[in-house]
Amino acid sequence: MKTNSPALKYLLEKDVQVSKHFVRAVSNLSVFKSLRLHSQILEISCHGVVWFASWIAFIWLVSSKSLYQMQVNMLLGLILDVVVVAVLKALVRRRRPAANKDMMAIGPDKFSFPSGHSSRAFFVLLFFTKLYPLHIVFLLPVTAWAVSVAISRLILQRHYVLDICAGAVIGVLEALIIGFLWVSEETAFSIIGFVSEETVDSTE
Repeated sequence: MKTNSPALKYLLEKDVQVSKHFVRAVSNLSVFKSLRLHSQILEISCHGVVWFASWIAFIWLVSSKSLYQMQVNMLLGLILDVVVVAVLKALVRRRRPAANKDMMAIGPDKFSFPSGHSSRAFFVLLFFTKLYPLHIVFLLPVTAWAVSVAISRLILQRHYVLDICAGAVIGVLEALIIGFLWVSEETAFSIIGFVSEETVDSTE
């Protein structure tokens, strides 16, 4: 990521410094190895491929008409997230931290800004707390998961602080967009019927 703006250059330098300071502070903790292990698990739990595969399997296996609207809107949100993050990464092209060891990052995903894990985590959080609210008992675990995913990107040195914050904001905006464009129950039935090549009656 190249810039001729002194202000932006200063911001990016400070971002790198703060990120490195956080990693150094955490690495001195006695539980650092445990934190890295948990961070790796969190990374998998919010990976785009995992979410797409799991969600499509969920739609396919749990064929419940009462869930179709929620399932379709979530799937559209996941697609929106991938498109938005991929486009921004391709445009900004900020390099990931030098210590990053993620060999699975290909294409636009090899760039750092914004954090796709962070945007996906906060989209899911807003989806299940605002757009399709789960029971209040799930509020704390989902919130803790989203925040932990964001922090784990720093611990694993996949991103800088600014990447993660931008990702969180993008996730919130994506939830607002999906809420505004919320697919109706009838349309959701039509989409499921088209994909599954079955006739789904929304009046049942």
